[in-house]
Amino acid sequence: MTDTDYMKQALAEARKAGERGEVPVGAVVVCKDRIIARAHNLTETLTDVTAHAEMQAITAAAATLGGKYLNECSLYVTVEPCVMCAGAIAWAQMGRLVFGAEDEKRGYQRYAPQALHPKTVVVKGVLADECAALMKDFFAARRK
Repeated sequence: MTDTDYMKQALAEARKAGERGEVPVGAVVVCKDRIIARAHNLTETLTDVTAHAEMQAITAAAATLGGKYLNECSLYVTVEPCVMCAGAIAWAQMGRLVFGAEDEKRGYQRYAPQALHPKTVVVKGVLADECAALMKDFFAARRK
């Protein structure tokens, strides 16, 4: 499967979040060409500001592998991670970060561009328009 294929899986998770009234961000973790974790935002459901899709996916992936380092894994997330999630991605030593839409207001690139582990490879903009549209539509509907 390609980065686009895995991002489509993350988008499916984001849609699940949106259906639950959560901000529609989804994530999957891939290790050795296999999805080992799927997650979406759960901050409202769990009343936990740290329950971002990336945090949920990292926790699930580490549990699946039985270790905290994910250097052989790729994290696919529909929106650029925030600083908190970038820190978790760094501590997990994630091999690759692939994200869709950039987050100019709250993304790590604005506030902490050096936050990721130095060996983490970053791929930006995979299905960016589709990822951004999901967010824009969600917030537009909430403003009505």
